[in-house]
Amino acid sequence: MSKTQRTREICALAPIVPVLVVDDAAQARPLAEALIAGGLPALEVTLRTPAALDAIKAMSEVPGGVVGAGTLVTPDDVRAAKQAGALFGVSPGATDALIAACEAEDLPLLPGAATASEAMALLEKGYDMLKFFPAEASGGAPALKAIGAPLPQISFCPTGGVSPTNARDYLSLSNVVCAGGSWVAPKQMVETGDWAGIETLAREASKLAD
Repeated sequence: MSKTQRTREICALAPIVPVLVVDDAAQARPLAEALIAGGLPALEVTLRTPAALDAIKAMSEVPGGVVGAGTLVTPDDVRAAKQAGALFGVSPGATDALIAACEAEDLPLLPGAATASEAMALLEKGYDMLKFFPAEASGGAPALKAIGAPLPQISFCPTGGVSPTNARDYLSLSNVVCAGGSWVAPKQMVETGDWAGIETLAREASKLAD
């Protein structure tokens, strides 16, 4: 069994994984409820704010959701995320220390790769479900298609610059399971508590692979 089978199952839940920056933990639960109700159950909370771990804790209590921690960089990040209730982890890249920490904590990891060599190095370690990051800056869907041709055994979740206008370009590729996007939870909507608006954006995003 590949080390990323559980990660692959989570990625396959919906075409878009919301990438969330939560500044106020009080917004976490209603934000998660809106996204899940809109058909996006897998949520990535980035560890970029002081409220992130509390947000993961609050979101992990929402029925139907699978909450992960993004921007895992150090083993300490991994342990803190797992303790907060994260069910998977996402990283912009991958290091031996990070991978070892995730395996020690039994935290499914979506490690990042932007080149064929990085993807091959992760495949060698048993990881065949990867994050393609930064997607647009690395050449977008054409680059991912080209990388995928000689590496058909690897699947990707492109993240970084993915938007409603280009998401279908990625999702139409045979080596893409889902894409990560932040547009489903715009900062202004979160700040004003426009949960109905976020649910609508999530519902539209959930149909992008149709």
